[in-house]
Amino acid sequence: MATREQDIQFQIECLTHQLVMMLMEDKGMTMKQALDTVYSSHTFAKVENPDTGLYYQGAVYVMDMLDAELKAPRIMH
Repeated sequence: MATREQDIQFQIECLTHQLVMMLMEDKGMTMKQALDTVYSSHTFAKVENPDTGLYYQGAVYVMDMLDAELKAPRIMH
């Protein structure tokens, strides 16, 4: 893995950790619930995509996006 890719992956991992901690502290989730919430979200899919640059944003900004996603009505297919 190239250095830039390693840097991006490190930033994604740090951001993910911060999001999980915020969900645990602010929403009272267990670690498993918080991890499941983050990893199964559309927001995380965007964070993981380096083309979006979302991995480079602050945790509060990304948490606002995730929170909005969690509050949005779910459409059943």
